Amino acid sequence: MTYTTIIESFHQGHAIDSYKLFGAHFAYEAKEGVRFTVYAPNAKEVQIIGGFNGWVGENHLMERTTDTGVWSLFIPGLKEWETYKYRITSWDGKILDKSDPYAFYSETRPQTASKIVNLDEIVWKDQKWMKQRTKNIDKPMNIYEVHAGSWKRYEDGQWFNYLELEKQLIPYIKEKGFTHIELMPLGEHPFDGSWGYQAIGYFSCTSRYGNPKEFAHFVDACHRNGIGVIMDMVPVHFVKDSHGLREFDGKPVYEYKNPSDANSQWGTCNFDLWSEEVRSFLISSAGFWCDVYHIDGIRIDAVANMIFWEGNKDRGTNDGALTFMRRMNYYLNKEYPSVMIIAEDSSDYPKVTQSPLDSGLGFDYKWDLGWMNDTLSYYARDPIYRKYHHNNLSFSMAYFYSEKFILPLSHDEVVHGKKTIVDRMWGDYDQKFSQVRNLYIYMMTHPGKKLSFMGNELGMFREFDESRECDWFLLNYPRHDSFLRFYEDLNKIYLHHECLSKNDYDNKNFKWIDADNADQSIYSFYRESKDEILVTILNMTPVALEEFKLGVPYKGTYTELINSERDIYDGCNMCNFKPIRSKKDKMNNLENSIHVRLAPFGGIILRFDKTTLKETKKPVKPARTKETKNVHK
Repeated sequence: MTYTTIIESFHQGHAIDSYKLFGAHFAYEAKEGVRFTVYAPNAKEVQIIGGFNGWVGENHLMERTTDTGVWSLFIPGLKEWETYKYRITSWDGKILDKSDPYAFYSETRPQTASKIVNLDEIVWKDQKWMKQRTKNIDKPMNIYEVHAGSWKRYEDGQWFNYLELEKQLIPYIKEKGFTHIELMPLGEHPFDGSWGYQAIGYFSCTSRYGNPKEFAHFVDACHRNGIGVIMDMVPVHFVKDSHGLREFDGKPVYEYKNPSDANSQWGTCNFDLWSEEVRSFLISSAGFWCDVYHIDGIRIDAVANMIFWEGNKDRGTNDGALTFMRRMNYYLNKEYPSVMIIAEDSSDYPKVTQSPLDSGLGFDYKWDLGWMNDTLSYYARDPIYRKYHHNNLSFSMAYFYSEKFILPLSHDEVVHGKKTIVDRMWGDYDQKFSQVRNLYIYMMTHPGKKLSFMGNELGMFREFDESRECDWFLLNYPRHDSFLRFYEDLNKIYLHHECLSKNDYDNKNFKWIDADNADQSIYSFYRESKDEILVTILNMTPVALEEFKLGVPYKGTYTELINSERDIYDGCNMCNFKPIRSKKDKMNNLENSIHVRLAPFGGIILRFDKTTLKETKKPVKPARTKETKNVHK
């Protein structure tokens, strides 16, 4: 696109590639150098200051190239990694030193300058992955959510860099049966404790863990190992730090002009999602990560706070934000049709995952936070009272097909006094582990894609703390080591059985056997594909049942695929070791039934091979006519 075309698209709020114009770009204009371009509509003057001119910009005045407030300057002879800022004289004469909103790289906090980097030098070897990539609607998707700074650390507390994560995280992901890594926000951010959700650099890959080329190498290595990469993005709000976007040229440019709308509940500034230039800025940020870093998915944070003003339904919908989301998702899907766009949305707003052309918001997936809340609430209850809350687990299937849901047990569920997943389970130490194994069987056989936060697979009791690595020492204890083995085995069952992922969003793929056994607090259902069915049975009480009768959809043999109480998983070993033959005995409105052993808090998956139903017919010999008789003679 030409300079004029990008400028027009930027001001109209339809730009998905404004980063190709704005920011610092290496160029050859009679001499080699860097062209800087910035949007500052209210500025009286803009200088470029940096290490190359002693932070004095009198000789590097930018030219106002449009009446709309675009400023630009070419400086010959600049080298990669030079630091710079914009020195802005505001409409009322104030001097503001600002980082570049479109910076591609930044100094590591507490330093605040932008840095020049040549992204054209990134080399990719992931062509096969990119050619075959899809949105995974009919494929298994098991996401491992990671905070890059605290998955693992050195003994002295130093972070792993991108290349070190590449060497250790990728093999771990493959071994444990995950398909995707979801990275908590890697846009530059000043405060470690925000985990990246209070950002300042929407095009700047954080320097905490290395430079942009090293991050690209990490993504490329993921792709070459068959692992997708999802990135968190926060288009709701940004930090108020003086070197950032707030009152960028002395007046609100990126935030709402009304202070009551501009100030967020997090102590940050809300983006003005009615501004066309802000829309282009954020749409281009999403496009940038897809284009430059080959990101496979973007998870949009706090969608409810965009749908409704401040996330408050009583204030009504924010129509400007709805327009922004529809427009962003439309252009992303058009330009990057195999990239997933995921909504972290706690609201009941309809059509989140339907096309903008059908009045939807245009996301591909939505986190099922209702499922998460109901599920964790149920498992925290004393089993004596669970029968009174039986619909907590069955309710999700009443609305599941209204959207394309991902089932999340994310970082939000293991922080701020909420306890970790295993610690939320009711009961003593032994009972907590029995129930968390039961929970994961429920999660992995329930329709929908899966997401789990780092450390969940270790059975951690310590809440997430960005300043410490996961509690890997727990694997020295047999119970935690056994739990990780269970987790890995269950993941691989999910990956290798088509009925658990294909047709996830088709209601013919899931059937309740018994959703109403509240008195015993037992749930049973099955998932079906062309060649097999998997039956899930969940016992939510500490009562052992030697012969639990259950209806099954087909006559034949059912084999236990996994049992959460196997001894290798540190369970009581009350299992179904032999194949179970069904009987023609009606149960649960099904013509056939089986009897299974059901351990206290046990969760089991049974497999039935549907290919055994295919009748083998003997070939019919053709009738012998006079002619054929003569031939045979």
